[in-house]
Amino acid sequence: MRKVYCRRYQEELEGLDRPPLPGAKGQELFETVSKKAWLDWQALQTMLINEKHLNMMDPEARKYLQEQMDLYLSGGDHDHAEGYVPPSEAS
Repeated sequence: MRKVYCRRYQEELEGLDRPPLPGAKGQELFETVSKKAWLDWQALQTMLINEKHLNMMDPEARKYLQEQMDLYLSGGDHDHAEGYVPPSEAS
């Protein structure tokens, strides 16, 4: 199992099996983002697409998601899916 120092969680965790995106960006993510952080991002990305009704054919929507991905994976202040309540908080 390959380990990386995850920039999201600031600890050494299991790394991705391969770069998640093509090119230099994918290689950077492969080297600095854990499998856990990437899977967590994918779940948030799906919620953002659904909640905000993003059209992935729209370059602005793709740019927005790219910015949110960078913020999330760097531990920055990212958008949340407004209508989402984690299962542990649902009553």
